Amino acid sequence: MSTKELHKKSKHPLLGASDNNLVIIVFLNAVIFIVLSFLRLVYAVTIDSAGMAESNFNHQILHWFVLHASLDILWTKPWTILLYMFTHYNIWSLITTLLWLWGFGYILQDLAGNRKMFPIYFYGGIAGAITFLIVTNISAHQPDANFYISGGGASVMAVAVATTTLAPNYKIFPFLNGGIPLWILMAIYAALQFSVMTAGGGSVAFTLLAGALVGFIFIHQLNRGRDLGNWMYKLVDWMNDLFNPEKKYTQQTYFYKTDKEPFKKTPNLTQDRIDTILDKINKNGYENLTAEEKDFLNKASKEDL
Repeated sequence: MSTKELHKKSKHPLLGASDNNLVIIVFLNAVIFIVLSFLRLVYAVTIDSAGMAESNFNHQILHWFVLHASLDILWTKPWTILLYMFTHYNIWSLITTLLWLWGFGYILQDLAGNRKMFPIYFYGGIAGAITFLIVTNISAHQPDANFYISGGGASVMAVAVATTTLAPNYKIFPFLNGGIPLWILMAIYAALQFSVMTAGGGSVAFTLLAGALVGFIFIHQLNRGRDLGNWMYKLVDWMNDLFNPEKKYTQQTYFYKTDKEPFKKTPNLTQDRIDTILDKINKNGYENLTAEEKDFLNKASKEDL
């Protein structure tokens, strides 16, 4: 197999890759939906009245997952400020959210690496939650206890804007007259989202604006050399090392007291070396490779292993 073919196959993360944040986010959304759907079915089967079953489900189960506008309720369930962004209890809401997330997220991971996905999704959801709480509690003296939000709307908006900011002229569907620029897809998505969200009230629509702002700021800072997700990467690496019995040691190299190195090491074209570089591209993007690694890939692409 040639190196070009290997690069083509490994360019995009596999569906089951452990470091594929997009798959992890989709999995979390799907699992929570399945759990809620199963519990709702249990209530529907065990309670004769359909209205009573739905009411009991909402008050006894669902309110532990969604973000309530009332601060009195939020103090008793602070975890919902994180959990709500993965919570869907309507099948069509789940499907549309995950389709848009996959469309923009796949491109984002292709351009910037796997690790950028979760910080953007997370920051977008947090910004949406804070904005929802502030706007709701300012505009209403006492928010309705039954007024809440759920779903990944703000988070997906952050991912969409981040992807578009990173590469606005990225072409999709190249078979259609040369392709459609990504910013056009972003405009369609934003129009659809705001038309749906505004029906739920102005405070809900503001969550989308907060998510969009987060996506733009994240990429703007990334282009300036500052990755706002660094603390997350370090935390994940620390946890991996904590539960990994293997310890990595850095080999120290010594030279004689001379102005020149005794020799210059030229790496061989080994499969392990290629796989290591491709993994680095998947995690951090091609632009984060060193000049030596780029030269190595260029050389490897001209030879067969």
